[in-house]
Amino acid sequence: MGVTRTRAGLRKCRAAGPGSRIAVVAPASSFDRDQFDRGIAELVRLGFEPVFDESVFERQATVAGAAAVRAAALHRSWNHHDVDAIVAVRGGYGSVETLPLLEASDVPSHPAAFVGYSDVTSIHTWLNLHIGVTSIHGAMLDRRLALGDEAYDPDTFMRSLSREPLGELAPDGVEVLRRGEARGLFLGGTVTQLAASLGTPYAFQPPPDAVLFLDEVAERPYRLRRLLTQLRLAGTFQRASAIVIGQLPRCDEPDGRVTAREIVEEFFEDFGGPVLFGFPSGHTTTPLLSLPLGVDARVVTEGVARLVLDESAAA
Repeated sequence: MGVTRTRAGLRKCRAAGPGSRIAVVAPASSFDRDQFDRGIAELVRLGFEPVFDESVFERQATVAGAAAVRAAALHRSWNHHDVDAIVAVRGGYGSVETLPLLEASDVPSHPAAFVGYSDVTSIHTWLNLHIGVTSIHGAMLDRRLALGDEAYDPDTFMRSLSREPLGELAPDGVEVLRRGEARGLFLGGTVTQLAASLGTPYAFQPPPDAVLFLDEVAERPYRLRRLLTQLRLAGTFQRASAIVIGQLPRCDEPDGRVTAREIVEEFFEDFGGPVLFGFPSGHTTTPLLSLPLGVDARVVTEGVARLVLDESAAA
């Protein structure tokens, strides 16, 4: 199939569904083998054919194998013509180490969809903003696919890989911190990785009027505020039309005296567009919703607060 682009000009990744081969890679931390096996079984249950090589089980002290090994696995996966998607086993740390070892030419014109969240935000940023390709902020094997639908939403996982837009998403528990309506290119991920990218060749520098998704876990309120301030000083939020914030689990002070919600509500009190809080993607306490990145999106607060994804990431 030829190159198909989003309205903003990003190349769409390959669609995947039952019968598709999915390459399983470990670009970040190592993982528990039982979680891996259970995640593989869930992909099979969904109708996919998961494939992987033995390098996925390599180990170093804090990462899953040497950076060159992890980058080579990504390269191979993108260059297997019969692989339609690439799913990371888990996050943790290490994805950014693969970026200097990857080239734009490693990603074909109609590439396999890359799926994951957390630390692999580094790869999403590289794909979306530096290579110009869509990707999926979605469920990984470890503690998501491995635990079944109590930990992730199979419907959005499958539909985010399809050629049809997800449309309106209005999950329970989403709060409106600032009202309004806005649209733009949907981008983002874990705040730690977004902030850490600044000053590097892989910086998160969204285009004007982007709809930004911000996710985080286990960062105490003062650290969360510090990360957000770094992004603000870099001009990130001045280029945003709307902000969609995740559930931020384990980001409250242990005694509950200060909450992550209070921090973000105060931080964005002067933001000029809509702000939603508690959207269940990335690190969540409820089943994770998978979302396409690099596509046109709207945030609407009138009536039921909702995120509207008007186009698909896949073709």
